[in-house]
Amino acid sequence: MANIKSQIKRNRQTEKRRLRNRSVRAELKTRTRSAVGAAESGENVAEATAVAMKQIDKAGDRRVLHPNAAARRKSRLQKRLNGLSS
Repeated sequence: MANIKSQIKRNRQTEKRRLRNRSVRAELKTRTRSAVGAAESGENVAEATAVAMKQIDKAGDRRVLHPNAAARRKSRLQKRLNGLSS
């Protein structure tokens, strides 16, 4: 356990951010899965894809993901959806 006041505060901040980031990442996975599921079933594909892409963009903007990682995820998701729809 830290004895220094600033480190105690830093630990509190880090824990808050960790929990927030974890929930954002979980939401990302859920939205990605629902977009792939929609593409497989053929229902609400455009809507599910838009929501998933928006979540990935938000995570990149908020630096939960590195911006390049967000772009890579979007690219891979779109490529996967294109393969499923054709």
